[in-house]
Amino acid sequence: MRVLIATAVLLAAAFVDGCASRRGALRHDAALRREILAMCEVDQKVRQGFGSRMSAETVAEMQAVDARHTSRMRAIVAEHGWPGRSLVGDDGSHAAWLLVQHADSAFMAQCLPLMEGAVAAGQAFGKDYVYLLDRVRMQQGKAQIYGTQFTIAADGRLVLHPIKDAEHVDERRRMVGLPTMAEQERVMHEVYR
Repeated sequence: MRVLIATAVLLAAAFVDGCASRRGALRHDAALRREILAMCEVDQKVRQGFGSRMSAETVAEMQAVDARHTSRMRAIVAEHGWPGRSLVGDDGSHAAWLLVQHADSAFMAQCLPLMEGAVAAGQAFGKDYVYLLDRVRMQQGKAQIYGTQFTIAADGRLVLHPIKDAEHVDERRRMVGLPTMAEQERVMHEVYR
């Protein structure tokens, strides 16, 4: 029941009109937005061809990029809190989430309540938050809520991390605008063949 209530709150917050926080509009920072988007571009470029067949050199390069970006995102979050839509635009806020998804587990967990507050204030996207929530829960050894996280087994197969209350996962996913688990698994298996 708590999961459904939390999902309903996130869903309502995700569709709040406008980018301004209820506590007042933040000043837009175009330079910070460009910096975050540039980091995201590097993040995605280094992940091209991501999968179990990546070379050790590519994995090392990806880890180095993630470490640099995590360090910078720590500084950004320390200065601004969650870099929300009013501060860095829709694309900048989404890019910040993506960079945090590739950070160390402690920083992801630190950002989770910040992002939850940003979603409630209309400053971050509910879909992004549920991915971060599932990833943090997975790294803490807990079952995920929305079924967004898979791992790669030693044989290269994708394995869905366990889901809490799995019989209602499609209902929760629908509430935040995610496809059904069957659709998600089909796409994931096509991508990671």
